[in-house]
Amino acid sequence: MIERQKQSGHQALRKGRVSLPNHAYLITTTTVNRQRFFDDFNAGCVAASCFENAALLGDARMLAWVLMPDHAHWLIHLGEQDALSVVVSRLKSSSARLANRALNRCDALWEPAYHDHGLRAEEDLQNVARYIIANPLRAGLIQRIGDYPFWNAVWV
Repeated sequence: MIERQKQSGHQALRKGRVSLPNHAYLITTTTVNRQRFFDDFNAGCVAASCFENAALLGDARMLAWVLMPDHAHWLIHLGEQDALSVVVSRLKSSSARLANRALNRCDALWEPAYHDHGLRAEEDLQNVARYIIANPLRAGLIQRIGDYPFWNAVWV
């Protein structure tokens, strides 16, 4: 009898998942233990600077993003070259390195897992982007989206 090796929860969720070139994905990633690292303005600034960095995105395109105190949402349209996991890994590692430097810390910043939702053709990208950037409003952090410093969308 062959024993199966148990996979961690994150690995089990990722099993069978694929990223498709030229498709859009809504990504949610959280900080370690939902710590509010991005209440620190400087940490938020340097982390957010990564989200539209062409070198990190490769041939993917960031359509919309918001950085919350303890998580981030990204609406990414993949290109032909890099898998979603590669793009997400680059965004997370670079933003963690810079934010950790700003926070004078060196431990993990992001949880290793992330949630992805591949958008279907009938889903309206602009509506998804509106949902993403309204996150600070729903969380009660601000009264107007223009008052929140950490978001962007290609339609703005």
